[in-house]
Amino acid sequence: MMKKINKNSKGALLWKRAKKVIPGGGQLLSKRSEMFLPDQWPSYYKKAKGVETWDLDGNKYTDMTLMAVGSCTLGYADPDVNSAVKKAIDGGSMATLNSPEEVELAELLCKLHPWAGMARYTRTGGEAMAVAVRIGRAYSGKDKVVFCGYHGWSDWYLAANLADKKNLDGHLLPGLDPAGVPRNLKGSTLTFSYNNIDELKQIVKKNKDIGVIVMEPLRHHEPKNNFLREVKKVAKKIGAVLIFDEITIGWRLNIGGAHLLYGVNPDIAVMGKAMSNGFPMAAIIGTKEVMQAAQKTFISSTYWTERVGPVAALATIKKMKKVNLPAHLKKIGALIGKGWISLAEKHGLKISVVKPEALITFSFDYGQDSQAIRTLFTQEMLKRGFLASPSVYVSYAHKEANVKKYLKAVDEVFKIIKKAINSRKVYKLLEGPVAHSGFKRLT
Repeated sequence: MMKKINKNSKGALLWKRAKKVIPGGGQLLSKRSEMFLPDQWPSYYKKAKGVETWDLDGNKYTDMTLMAVGSCTLGYADPDVNSAVKKAIDGGSMATLNSPEEVELAELLCKLHPWAGMARYTRTGGEAMAVAVRIGRAYSGKDKVVFCGYHGWSDWYLAANLADKKNLDGHLLPGLDPAGVPRNLKGSTLTFSYNNIDELKQIVKKNKDIGVIVMEPLRHHEPKNNFLREVKKVAKKIGAVLIFDEITIGWRLNIGGAHLLYGVNPDIAVMGKAMSNGFPMAAIIGTKEVMQAAQKTFISSTYWTERVGPVAALATIKKMKKVNLPAHLKKIGALIGKGWISLAEKHGLKISVVKPEALITFSFDYGQDSQAIRTLFTQEMLKRGFLASPSVYVSYAHKEANVKKYLKAVDEVFKIIKKAINSRKVYKLLEGPVAHSGFKRLT
């Protein structure tokens, strides 16, 4: 059943109110309405269960996009995780004493990653990366950081976007403005591209004070020519701490960090998002020697000791194992990817599809018009009852029946898009502005 998009819906109106009292409208760039469908996105939810979300007007949508930006791999409001959390809340989520679950979780994380001997916690990925880099610098005794990939909002990361001249700031990672980052941090963070070991070696050759190397073990591209192993060799040679950011990719390809699949162990790995199925939790695990450096600096926060996060993580990991989550994500993601390719061929559309299946993604290959076409896709899918963009963060709650209904809608929308391209009416069919584009990654 087709839904009519209401620009005066409760969600759309609330988003306008939000931008008057909250900078940018919300707390996360990836959730801003302008990233999906400006002036038309439902923006807020009343209820979420499985893969379905109800907006403030009571409209029900199937989520075939970010699934809470990758944080709910079991699906929304998973009954097993929620049950454990409710029990923890009833027993007191916070006290002067510590929760025993944080010890249990640390032991479990180290068991899943035998190379690791200790764990520290935060409640979000961004702050976990800040902690990891602090520990890395404390251990190595050297200040400079080299990274590839996306690692959050901290000063250490955005310092890479400080140029020699202020008017050139932001050129390296477009979309991430370093305003507010002290200019004296310029040059403290350097970057290299994924699968380009020569680029890293050149940086190391020119800089003798590199203390930390940070990277995502993979995003949408497999490591080539023993890339991860070669990076580790470089880190060991110069005495730098190697940090793998597993916040997005972790738990999706296997139970634990994706680096385990490649047999390359970092000094520190950072977990977040998927490990607690929508409840705030993140972990920094590492070798005992490196992690003990946390005692040489000050890393401490009250809400890192609350009980819900560890309880949710323990329940989530238990269920991930029970249902063999990675196998399910791979199966469903493959069905979606094959469906996109088949329907694109059917309608003569130019698209590119990238893996891994758990984070299956496609893009329209139409140059400067691609973003408008992407916006049209989201608009038309919304009318058909789907929250959709070219990326699907697959969850256990996504079943084959959901994929079948979704691809039926994609078939209809791809037909509309092809006709719009041929008649040069893409912009005319848009009922609002073109969606904003995201920021550049180095993966």
